[in-house]
Amino acid sequence: MSAKSVVLVTGASSGIGAVYADRFAKRGHDLVLVARDGARMEALATRLREETGVAVDVVPADLTAAGDVARVEARLRDDPRIGILVNNAGMGSPSRGDLLDLRPQAYDAVLDTNLRGTFFLTQAVARRMLAGRSAGPRSIVTVSSVSAELASVERGEYCLSKAGLGMLTRLFALRLAAEPGRFLARLFLGGQLLLAGLLFRGLLRGSFLVGRLFVGRGLGGGPVPHRDLCHLLVPLGGT
Repeated sequence: MSAKSVVLVTGASSGIGAVYADRFAKRGHDLVLVARDGARMEALATRLREETGVAVDVVPADLTAAGDVARVEARLRDDPRIGILVNNAGMGSPSRGDLLDLRPQAYDAVLDTNLRGTFFLTQAVARRMLAGRSAGPRSIVTVSSVSAELASVERGEYCLSKAGLGMLTRLFALRLAAEPGRFLARLFLGGQLLLAGLLFRGLLRGSFLVGRLFVGRGLGGGPVPHRDLCHLLVPLGGT
C-alpha cells in the first residue's frame, strides 16, 4: 500500500480516465477506479497492479443510477486515504439533432451523468476534506470539454452539462477557499483548451483564479491524444 494519497478516478475504463489511472499508478498512487464497464476496468486494474505494484480497487457504477452514486459517495466519504478526486465520467449526446426536438429522456441521461453525479461526488469528498480526514494533498480535478464554451445546437444537452461543470468548479473552489488548509479545484477543458483553478488560503482568499492554456493540435493536425494531454494534467493533479 502506497503512503501517497489514493486517487479515485471516474470514467476510468477508457480514454482520458484510463490514462489518468495509468499516470497516477506510475507515480506510486493507489487507485479506486469507477466506471460502468466493469470488465474493462478489471483488465486495466490487473495490468496496473502487475506493472506498478500499486493497489487498485474497482467499483462498477453508473452515475445515472441513484444507488450506484450513493455507493461511490460512501467510498469518498468514508475512506480517508482518498485525497484526489478525478471527475472524468461523462457521456455524449445519444443522438445529434435539432435543439427544438430534444427529448427529456436524452436531456436527463446526459445531465445526470455529466453534471448531477459529478456534483454529488464532489460534495461528498469536499465534506470529508473539510472534516480533516484526508491524507496528503487534497485536490479535485474535473475534466470537461471545449463544448462548455463553444455552442453546438445539435447537441445542446451535452453543451449545457459541460458548461455546468465550469460553474460547479467555481462554486466548490469558492466554498473551499474559505476553509483552513490548502485545496486545489481545477477544471480541464479537454482537447484544445485547459482551465486550471488554483486556491491557496491566505494568497487567494475567497477568490478563484482562472488560467488559460491553449493545448493546440497534435502533429497530425487532429486533437491532442489522450496520453499527451494527460502528461499535462496529471502533474497538476496535486502530486
